[in-house]
Amino acid sequence: MILQTPQDIDLTACEREPIHIPGSIQPHGLLVAVRLSDRTLAYASANLAEIFGLDPADVLGQPFEQVLPGLSAEFAAQLDDPPSAGNTRFIRTIQVRTAQEERFFETAISRSGDCAILELEEPPFGSASGLDALYPTLRRFVEQLQGAASVDVLCRLAAQDIRRMTGFDRVLIYRFDEQWNGAVIAEDRNAVLPSYLDLRFPASDIPAQARELYRRNRLRIIPDANYTPVPIQSHDPAPLDLSDSVLRSVSPVHLEYMRNMGTLASMSISILREGKLWGLISCHNKEPKRVSLQVRNACDFLTQIFSLQLAARENTTLAENRAHLGAVQTRLLAHMAAEETFIAGLVNHPDDLMMLADAQGAAVLTQDHCWCLGRTPDEDQVRALFEWLSEHHQEDVFATDNLPEVYPAAKAFADRASGLLSISISKVHSSYVLWFRPEVVQTVKWGGNPQKPVQEEAGGLRLHPRRSFEIWKEIVRHRSLSWDRSEVEAVKELRNAIVGTVLRRAEELAALSEELRRSNKELEAFSYSVSHDLRAPFRHIVGYSELLKKQEGDGLSEKGRRYVDTIIEAAYTAGTLVDNLLRFSQMGRTALKPRLVDVAGLVDDIRQKLTTEHGDRRIQWVIGDLSPVNADPALIRLVFENLLDNAVKYTRTREKARIEVGSARKDGETVYFVRDNGVGFDMKYIDKLFGVFQRLHRMEEFEGSGIGLANVRRIVERHGGRTWAEGALDQGATFSIALPDHQEGAA
Repeated sequence: MILQTPQDIDLTACEREPIHIPGSIQPHGLLVAVRLSDRTLAYASANLAEIFGLDPADVLGQPFEQVLPGLSAEFAAQLDDPPSAGNTRFIRTIQVRTAQEERFFETAISRSGDCAILELEEPPFGSASGLDALYPTLRRFVEQLQGAASVDVLCRLAAQDIRRMTGFDRVLIYRFDEQWNGAVIAEDRNAVLPSYLDLRFPASDIPAQARELYRRNRLRIIPDANYTPVPIQSHDPAPLDLSDSVLRSVSPVHLEYMRNMGTLASMSISILREGKLWGLISCHNKEPKRVSLQVRNACDFLTQIFSLQLAARENTTLAENRAHLGAVQTRLLAHMAAEETFIAGLVNHPDDLMMLADAQGAAVLTQDHCWCLGRTPDEDQVRALFEWLSEHHQEDVFATDNLPEVYPAAKAFADRASGLLSISISKVHSSYVLWFRPEVVQTVKWGGNPQKPVQEEAGGLRLHPRRSFEIWKEIVRHRSLSWDRSEVEAVKELRNAIVGTVLRRAEELAALSEELRRSNKELEAFSYSVSHDLRAPFRHIVGYSELLKKQEGDGLSEKGRRYVDTIIEAAYTAGTLVDNLLRFSQMGRTALKPRLVDVAGLVDDIRQKLTTEHGDRRIQWVIGDLSPVNADPALIRLVFENLLDNAVKYTRTREKARIEVGSARKDGETVYFVRDNGVGFDMKYIDKLFGVFQRLHRMEEFEGSGIGLANVRRIVERHGGRTWAEGALDQGATFSIALPDHQEGAA
């Protein structure tokens, strides 16, 4: 059972502790701060007297060059070009005369306001120094990284090699979750310290301001938890900000935490992903221990390599998941296009709908209907959830792995829906698609009771770090498996597809005549805007992928080159589709400019162009009388380009293709036809033939976007005409359009 902390204890006190301005440093080094504006000594640690025989009280405010000429000469170039705030620069190992003798110091410089902070550490006796001693381990680590098959293997390798370089008793890889609790996911140790593998530690162990310092200053060492701090002296009443210092003194609470843990020395290296704190490499030693600044910097370098490889592994996994879910999404889009409404396309294919989010249940809801699929709450419970979502969560996508926490009524059906992922389809008429995941009861192992103990001190109550790190188990209820980023993206893309295409058709069919006309204009404007804005990104994807292939091709693996080729092909196909969508959208926006068109000359021009493009094909063209027609020249040209291009494409399998074009005048209209001896089609699919994205043949057999015939029908109908087709499998097809003799203008 979790112990309750008294209400009069301020649980955020640790988070407000000013740990960046402790006013002291650890005693294994020396610190001086030089004011950059006048090069005077502004701050100095008290051990300046012990090492250099100088009383800080006497030399503060004096020119740095006069007080410490040897150091001034070594740091002259660095003071001319100091690092920016948030960066600590390791200089080199220098030799300087102190009060007693010549001594070696490892040096670093950082920035704090108008001051440059100079820090000196003597290398520990017998420590590895120089690249020669560290290179074998670094090289071995990099070589092993290339063969690491998973993130778990990567983490284990990092723990092993950091311990090999430093000699600590235990090295942990510690990962933060969304609530900043930490979990130990990899470990390497000897028998001196116990295992913490798979244990979890609460966010309060590393408060917010400490996490910010970990993010900003990647490497931190505490050689002895029982050290006596060395105060920093200054004539300036303002404390020196030591956020980027390597010697910064440590919070007494943290030192107590270390002693309670049984570790008198520790070192941490931050693992960053895209500038954010992902986790820590945490090193512990039972006895006091210090490693040299050079070794620490080598560990930092190793960790940065590890972070890059970690990001690559996680991105690869994410890409593979996206590819898998993309295939499921494509099937769903095909289902929706094939059905009369998008809802039918979803509810009639529940397996694909649930697979898109790796869910065990799903529901599709509108104001009037509720379809429950798979393992879900009962219909009344789903409807109540729908009402709650409509009132409190109208964002496009909502995801939680702990639904009972935000919607207490969900405790009644936690075994079926502890996790919820939802998309809102319409803002005007509330409608949602919901995916459910059941409760996964977990036993979480904490490194001790996560609640901080309280003690009475000096007449008051004070929080202390935990004294016991024995395994403390907690049963976690009402939680599901978390929704993966690729799953959230997949349902978001499904929503965009529904809103952008299928829903438009469904709403058009449902609207009254005047409302239909207004909705058409709004949706056409939306489609035009989206399609237009998408053209440039797809071209950028193709262009930069081509550059990547050209410039970095030799460094890519065969699989990497295949991935790049797939990206190029997919982006090119998507770009072509967007261009066709843009053209399709423009059909309804452009005013008709009809005039008399010479159809015979138009068809001959298109035929010659196609003959040139397909010069290796044997095509017999049979061109009959083609009457002129009163129509928009640009749009009617697009009609015949689509029809003739399709005829050439679908006769590709014939040794000798035959394409016939003719016309006849009847009942105040001119009927044009294009007949071929190609693969034909099954007449039972005739209703789909002129629809958007409708294809009767696989992409692998015949390329195309499925928009061409939709453009034909739309253009012809805007001219007040009709379109139809006849065909049979493997026996060719005939496509016909009828245009009235006179058009009055834009439809």
